[in-house]
Amino acid sequence: MPFRFIHAADIHLDSPLRSLALRNPDLAALVGTATRRAFVRIIDLCLEEQVDALVLAGDLYDGDQTSMKTARFLGEQMQRLALAGIGVFIVRGNHDALSKITKELTFPDTVKIFASRAEAVPVGRAPGCLPIVMHGLSFAQPHAPESLLAKYKPPVEGAVNIGVMHTSLAGAPGHDPYAPCSLADLQATGFRYWALGHVHKRSVVEGSCSIVMPGMPQGRDINEAGAKSVTLVTIADDRSIHIEDRATGIAQFARVPVDATGIEEWRDLVAAVGQALEQERSRVDAEHLVARVEINGRTPLAWRMRRDLDLLKTEADARASLIGACWIEKLDVGAAPPPVSAVSTTDPLHELHQLIQEEIIRSDSFQADLIAIVEELRAQLPPECRDALGSDEGAFKAVLAHLAREGAEDVIARLHAAGGDA
Repeated sequence: MPFRFIHAADIHLDSPLRSLALRNPDLAALVGTATRRAFVRIIDLCLEEQVDALVLAGDLYDGDQTSMKTARFLGEQMQRLALAGIGVFIVRGNHDALSKITKELTFPDTVKIFASRAEAVPVGRAPGCLPIVMHGLSFAQPHAPESLLAKYKPPVEGAVNIGVMHTSLAGAPGHDPYAPCSLADLQATGFRYWALGHVHKRSVVEGSCSIVMPGMPQGRDINEAGAKSVTLVTIADDRSIHIEDRATGIAQFARVPVDATGIEEWRDLVAAVGQALEQERSRVDAEHLVARVEINGRTPLAWRMRRDLDLLKTEADARASLIGACWIEKLDVGAAPPPVSAVSTTDPLHELHQLIQEEIIRSDSFQADLIAIVEELRAQLPPECRDALGSDEGAFKAVLAHLAREGAEDVIARLHAAGGDA
């Protein structure tokens, strides 16, 4: 009889809002509950597919959670699986290593939480079925700078060995190194399947040793855009493995580009935004689309867009509402005016624009003042929002440069408005 299980990771249950762009209370409520709703969808999928087990490869929580509402919710979902005879195998990752809920909440006997010392657990199966052994090791602390692979127990002879690990592998953009190891290292273990977690982007390596990073089941901000899913794994009696991607996302984040080149009328600009949203909504299978609209190109409306960004956002929101289940998380304007003719280069605003961009922004005194202001602002932000200003020095400098450029464009836009330019 085949052995079937759902492999999920990086759920970050009840993760706090991380984006300053989610100012709409209805949108904030949608995103704030999306991780919980996605987890319910995972449990529903386990029951619908009548799988043998659910494997959670770390970061079930987002940190040192103490909310009893989260505990009760999780306990209820585990009980649903227990009543159906579905086992659960959990390793703790860097985010939930110290979670009080994981350590104190009493789960049904069908739930196995691996300790910080490696364990090999035979899966209960009917006589004559292919033996399955789950190997796991939880993070003891939030940081695991060294590989944990050598600590895992060797494969059990005659059984199909499945390893569960939270790891950054050889490294991934936007992810700190945690329990690093290579694909070759994993393939050399003799395990048949490695159920990984930590990197939020899905990846699959098939072969004599299948290695799967399922990605996360629900994105939390625009930096976690795209379709989200879990993996349905079937191990046949001949030990062959079939891997399926199953969608779980409730709200899918997406960047929606709008090319405003040549658009001269405001109504045509609004129509272009609406058309772009409609096209993106048709491509997204999730219940909700959460879009960051990015308007670029050269248009005479560039200054007016910056000046009247609130009005443009209101009209765009109205278009999104007509589409249905479509939300605008933020509207970014990167559009620029058409090239300036030689005659108009004597325009004082044009000269001021050049002075700001070419001299003031690049000056040491301006840079020093900007760094001081942004660092003071970052210190006042909640911890989960501070990465919005860059997670390292290079990213921080890139954010500063972007803020400076955008600020200069906004200043010129307001000066145009003061001068009566429409």
